[in-house]
Amino acid sequence: MDPADRYAAGLRLDKEWAAQTARKYPNLFPTLATGQTPQILWIGCSDSRCPETTFLGLEPGDLLVEYAVQYLRVHHVVVCGHTSCGGVAAAMGNKNLGILDPWLFPLRRLRERNPKLLQSLPSNEAASKLAELNVREGLNIVKQKSVVLNAIREWGLQLHDLIYDVGSGVLSELDTQDSEEVIRARLTAFHTE
Repeated sequence: MDPADRYAAGLRLDKEWAAQTARKYPNLFPTLATGQTPQILWIGCSDSRCPETTFLGLEPGDLLVEYAVQYLRVHHVVVCGHTSCGGVAAAMGNKNLGILDPWLFPLRRLRERNPKLLQSLPSNEAASKLAELNVREGLNIVKQKSVVLNAIREWGLQLHDLIYDVGSGVLSELDTQDSEEVIRARLTAFHTE
């Protein structure tokens, strides 16, 4: 389809979607217009094949992508990666990508820190493993943020790490839950006022 046609179709489909959604959920758009109270902070890749609200079966306003925990008091923070990621594939190679290189640096650093593991796997599995390592690293960074630690203590904020399989459409939990002892130690070490 021609890009201009795709754009025009998108505008037309939006009108159809909005009308259908308004019929199905008459209070949704008026409620959304008054403000937002999302329950989930989603930190993920901006890949068009991974539309979070679609594959989670959520409605607009249920999920907020990368916004402050502190002011909206979300109940869940999700760090999600996905298979077949172009950024991961680029980081697995050694090609100079110019302006993209600074964004690939964290992935390349993970590749550098895990050579035996990644080299022991077939290339597609190594790329998936690097995506998984990146999600775990991202969640570890989130776990050190004072605002997140305060939210864990104050209202029980929950943290999750997921991988979305682009080929199957299935989300999988990485299951890296910390023990109570580790959580208490982190709350003590990284808490600031």
